[in-house]
Amino acid sequence: MTFVFPPEAPVAMAVAGSDAQVAVRRVYCVGRNYAAHAREMGFDPDREPPFFFCKPTDAVVPVADGQTLELAYPSQTSNYHYEAELVVVIGRSGADIPVERALEYVYGYAVGLDMTRRDLQMKMREMGRPWEIGKAFDRSAPIGPIHRASDVGHFESAPIWLTVNGETKQRSDISHLIWSVAETIADLSKFFRLEPGDVIYTGTPEGVGAVNVGDLMTVGIERLGELRVRVV
Repeated sequence: MTFVFPPEAPVAMAVAGSDAQVAVRRVYCVGRNYAAHAREMGFDPDREPPFFFCKPTDAVVPVADGQTLELAYPSQTSNYHYEAELVVVIGRSGADIPVERALEYVYGYAVGLDMTRRDLQMKMREMGRPWEIGKAFDRSAPIGPIHRASDVGHFESAPIWLTVNGETKQRSDISHLIWSVAETIADLSKFFRLEPGDVIYTGTPEGVGAVNVGDLMTVGIERLGELRVRVV
């Protein structure tokens, strides 16, 4: 087979404690999945069905353990926001997955950042248009190494935090997810067949805010370590 344009190499995420890597297939994100964050964004946090949006595969930027990623401030925005998130990596194929079996489909977990051009997202929301220019832009999804579920277990609760230049901006617990990891997988699998390498950003707690050139973000989740990103 001859390609007119050579295909790009897959985006490969490192597996903690191993030389193995996982190729990213699709990137799904859950919107407003912490009640306090829903309130700060101006929404009623009642337990309505979850909703999802996507980022392109090449929005993912893998960050090695101990590395500080240099992330360029993106164009067309003056309100560049961080969102700290627990990331789920799928390891089995499945559709219409029962919630009681959903965790069987998890390969592992990672620390992630859903970077957002908030001014563009809000403008599109006000106009009733899709969010892509605010959410799905280049290098908008930094992610740390994947920790296998067989090594770290699953996440009904765990502290999650984000600091900017050493000052705490976000601090919550995975137990405060409106829709748990298992419920999120089960619901998403009603609409899409999940496959190995699919990545799910599970939502961010309250405290989102803007960063500027020179700022250093550190995101952490207990048992998963920390992810460090500097805006340049």
